[in-house]
Amino acid sequence: MYTKNKIQKTNSKIQRLILGICVFLIGISANAQCAMCRAALAGDSNIKKAEAVNDGIVFLMIIPYLLVAIIGFLIYKMYRSKKKKAEV
Repeated sequence: MYTKNKIQKTNSKIQRLILGICVFLIGISANAQCAMCRAALAGDSNIKKAEAVNDGIVFLMIIPYLLVAIIGFLIYKMYRSKKKKAEV
């Protein structure tokens, strides 16, 4: 039979694996551009404008991901505090 300590170690390893995968995926470069933006900025003369549009789109996408991360952290924190109260 598994003891409580072995189950916690297994859960810890799974959490580390998931965190590692998430960190790896975050590092992937994001080239976000819609079809209309790409058509409007196509050509050699608009390279700086195209880079600025890409940076702006990526910047705007940070906010929703940040909100999801904060909400997830708060849920995790509440779960941990309830778990500690149940153990005592």
